[in-house]
Amino acid sequence: MDKNEFGIFSGQKSMNLAEQICSSLKCDLGKFKYERFADGEFSGSFEESIRGKDTYIVQSTFAPADNLMELLLMVDAAKRASAHYIAAVIPYFGWARQDRKDKPRVSIGAKLVADLLQAAGISRLITMDLHADQIQGFFNVPVDHLYASNIFLDYIRKNIDLKNLVIATPDVGGTKRANTYAHALGVPMVICHKLRLKANVVAEMRIIGDVEDKDVLLVDDIVDTAGTITKAANLMMDHGARSVRAMCSHAVMSDPATERVEQSALKELVVTDSIPYTKKCDKVKVLSVAPMFAEAIRRVETHESISSLYGL
Repeated sequence: MDKNEFGIFSGQKSMNLAEQICSSLKCDLGKFKYERFADGEFSGSFEESIRGKDTYIVQSTFAPADNLMELLLMVDAAKRASAHYIAAVIPYFGWARQDRKDKPRVSIGAKLVADLLQAAGISRLITMDLHADQIQGFFNVPVDHLYASNIFLDYIRKNIDLKNLVIATPDVGGTKRANTYAHALGVPMVICHKLRLKANVVAEMRIIGDVEDKDVLLVDDIVDTAGTITKAANLMMDHGARSVRAMCSHAVMSDPATERVEQSALKELVVTDSIPYTKKCDKVKVLSVAPMFAEAIRRVETHESISSLYGL
């Protein structure tokens, strides 16, 4: 892989992850300069030539919308600087929970973001654990959809006794994900059924399955306010579970998530660094996805198959 033929650049909020990706690839992070104006508007420019280069732009599009706008401006700048190829590396794809019309007169935010990225000029998307798999179909460019299960299964096998383990999902929507983990590890699965009255508020939750005297592992893709995951953990303990851990790919961790995790029955919450977690909580453990994304970039550059990185 010729380091002169590609460049990796980063948005401001994913700088640490991008630096780790570059470290894995033994290359330097590209230079990009940001300028912010008094009214809050901002612009950016590449501080080195990318003419004819494969250009990888790392930026998770978590809130606020500035992160998405920053990514769009970087893609546009790369296109206007005559980059040969522009890949958006988006470990956390924001707006993914808006993947369909779930009631009348609402937008489909995930499709809008896909259209914006393509209009800006991306040639490829590399992302991880989309909230809804069908979002891949919103794009007319190649989408490499990686899974954190590659990292989590390693961690589970090395740190958790499988003999008494039960995989659980905090809601029915995550049944397929939980079943995949349960099948891979050869352990049983239980389901939490929840009723929401509005976004981020769980009105009622019930367990389908037996957790008595079991070590429960809750798996999910996003932990936002942590209301669902902590309520599920407390419910598991109330039903006789011996311990409860949770694994979530994307640590959105909106307030008061950290406080809820600290005060909950959770023994441990394992997340990735797709979104930087800056608060302190002894129960939260962060695993890096940088080596996985670095390997995906390497294989794209060398035209090798990356299907083994798709996980289970």
